[in-house]
Amino acid sequence: MSSEDGPSKKVSRKPRYSRFTQQELPACKPILTPALVIGILMCLGIIFIPIGLLALSASENVVEVVDRYDDVCIPSTDQKVGFIKDPATNKTCIRTFTIPKKMRKPVYVYYQLDNFYQNHRRYVKSRSDRQLWNPKAESSTTPCDPEGQTGDGKPIVPCGLIAWSLFNDTYMLSKNDAALQINKKDIAWRSDRTHKFGSNIYPKNFQNGTLIGGGKLDESIPLSQQEDLMVWMRTSALPTFRKLYGRIETDLEANEKITVTIQNNYNTYSFNGKKKLVISTATWIGGKNDFIGKMYMAVGGTSIVLGVIFSLLYVFKPRPLGDPSYLSWNKSPTLD
Repeated sequence: MSSEDGPSKKVSRKPRYSRFTQQELPACKPILTPALVIGILMCLGIIFIPIGLLALSASENVVEVVDRYDDVCIPSTDQKVGFIKDPATNKTCIRTFTIPKKMRKPVYVYYQLDNFYQNHRRYVKSRSDRQLWNPKAESSTTPCDPEGQTGDGKPIVPCGLIAWSLFNDTYMLSKNDAALQINKKDIAWRSDRTHKFGSNIYPKNFQNGTLIGGGKLDESIPLSQQEDLMVWMRTSALPTFRKLYGRIETDLEANEKITVTIQNNYNTYSFNGKKKLVISTATWIGGKNDFIGKMYMAVGGTSIVLGVIFSLLYVFKPRPLGDPSYLSWNKSPTLD
């Protein structure tokens, strides 16, 4: 640059001033005095303890019957896996239990599995959501390996280990020699029926391989109506879980004997899993669950105890408070 042009201008990187960028906007900056902390703790206790009592009361009002059957619905033999895999064996099992208290409709029927890790990373990823909804994505089976295609290269619909391991035990309930109808309609989430599983997608080549994982699907029914599959494919986060099997749309009276005819088809013996049939009512909090109520009670009780301790310390060992006028945000800005 020639000297005639004069000295070059220095470019400033300083941002334009604003109260937002300089963090000078009005803000609430409470000072946690002992009285304020004690008041907050006492309020938490007063609020949380009644909520905990309500939750516990609602949980206690749930009537629930749990019957484990995997250990009794199989001959006492060391060849349990061979028995359950043999299609020629009779897997019918009859169980009887008594209703402890009146169960008002709707009565929910669940199956419960223990020691089944649906949250395993490879298991959770073994599915193709595009294939379940888009008829043009039938061949999109890459995420489903090794259950993506048949031996001759045909796509499996639905593909993946989740669908392949579909639960296939069945239950037939009766009382006084009269059948109890189990309503299996609308047991899946509405979003699954309308957005995740297509009404024009039908099962193809499903469970046609040499290794059968679980239940089969009716190839004449679209996936949007296969609600047992939808319930199963909404994977659980914990190794012990329940999934909805159906609803009984009638009251069950106390001391009534219920007979259940079980087809014990599902193999949990290979991994020491457990199978249970659960019949339960529900309240505003859902099924039987004491954990939420106990946690509210624990948090509320802890808050009350801490509030009392802090109150005693404040009364018997008070400490002088600092002058809040010395806090930086209370000082008047000095001008240079």
